[in-house]
Amino acid sequence: MIFMLTRLETYYDAVPRSAARAEEYGPLTLFVRDGEGWPYYARPTLGYGGVVTAADVDRVRARQRELGLPEAFEWVAETTPGLRAAVEKSGLVVREHPLMVLDGEGVPAPAPEGVIVRMVGADDPVLPSAAAVPYAAFGVAPSPEAAAQLAARITAGLTHLAAALDADGTALCAGQHQPVGAVSEVVGVGTLPAARRRGLGLAVTAALVADARARGVETVFLTATDGDVARLYGRLGFRTAGTALIAEPAS
Repeated sequence: MIFMLTRLETYYDAVPRSAARAEEYGPLTLFVRDGEGWPYYARPTLGYGGVVTAADVDRVRARQRELGLPEAFEWVAETTPGLRAAVEKSGLVVREHPLMVLDGEGVPAPAPEGVIVRMVGADDPVLPSAAAVPYAAFGVAPSPEAAAQLAARITAGLTHLAAALDADGTALCAGQHQPVGAVSEVVGVGTLPAARRRGLGLAVTAALVADARARGVETVFLTATDGDVARLYGRLGFRTAGTALIAEPAS
């Protein structure tokens, strides 16, 4: 398990660098997105073995405010256990999420009747609809450039997109996996509110897993919202390997 978590740390450090610049602050690294899109966060600096203090966290938070970014930190509890006390002393609230790794090849999840689940290419006519779904699912207005940015990432092989489509070709659910070498994370799986509780999220996740395995990915992982969602992903073969922590100011 230690080897697995170390492998994920390397991935966590690498994946934002395709769309963000990294600013180093000793024990912490702040990723700043280039252009429009979901903002990034600060993480433990890869390979740093020293103590992280509340002053270190305060310094990064000041930089995030200066740049107009969310004061957000993400890390794995088992890998950097001392960071929680530092961010809480700084005044942030920490939320826990199950960190899950696929065990085996994965379990297929059939789509409900009348729905097709498939991968979406960069020039696919359903791409704009699929790109917009996660934003709508999480109640966020999409960037005007979202579809074009996603198409560019698909073309570059940085992102692979799957969608559940109704009979008219409208995306009801969509999600992505983002490979870096032999590791890929399933991210951004979202379902339109009117289409929830039909198993679409599991079907899309299963399609992403199958695509990742077909591309030679050895380690597929994701972060579940909570224990109930983790149990759903368990049906696909995911097993809890650690605890992902997210720290933000109290709302």
